[in-house]
Amino acid sequence: MVVELFLDLLSQPCRALFIFAKKNNIPFVFKHVELLKGHHHSEEFGKVNVLKKVPALKDGAFTLAESIAILLYLSRKFNTPDHWYPSDLQKRAQVDEYLSWQHATIREKGCKIFITKVLVPLAGQPFSPETLEEAVEELNSALKQFEEKFLQDKPFIVGNEISLADLVAIVELMQPVGCGCDIFENRPKLAEWRSRVEEAVGNELFQQAHELILNVKNLSTTQPPPELREHVKQLLKT
Repeated sequence: MVVELFLDLLSQPCRALFIFAKKNNIPFVFKHVELLKGHHHSEEFGKVNVLKKVPALKDGAFTLAESIAILLYLSRKFNTPDHWYPSDLQKRAQVDEYLSWQHATIREKGCKIFITKVLVPLAGQPFSPETLEEAVEELNSALKQFEEKFLQDKPFIVGNEISLADLVAIVELMQPVGCGCDIFENRPKLAEWRSRVEEAVGNELFQQAHELILNVKNLSTTQPPPELREHVKQLLKT
């Protein structure tokens, strides 16, 4: 039975799964769950993921939530090339280390920029330049840590080949880029790493996955459901 992936490519983790599955020729059915239309709150989707978040996986009667868990499940089920999640104990630990670190740093700070520049105005709330400036400063600090601790002078996070760590990192860093914050500017090491990651996954696939976020300005014509507006308010309180 073909795996079903419930995705919205506006979401960073969904893009990571989409790229990973496509790059590794994993057969799957793309189930589009439009976040801005509130499809993740539907009763039908709730049967797949009671948490009502994307991404989600359905493999026969088996369902799975959380992007990292899904990435690891797919890598094991389809026996993808070792470099994605190395069998070498220490290299695998390095991948795990990044995946554990990024949630409250790269992901959190990048999301804050996206929320401030895109979702808040979309929800009819006033844009705050001060909040944006703070978010950019926080992301800059996280990027400094990323370069010094994880990237260093290596081609990829775990040496000479791309891994799940690089894939998860790049999709998060493209979120602020789509909002108009070019975080790669004046960061040659980071920009060169981005180019290597794009080349490793394939430029066409990379652009396909990021087409929506790189045209996020078009979302200004979208009318979000009331649930999303309330969701944004709750996000801003945290």
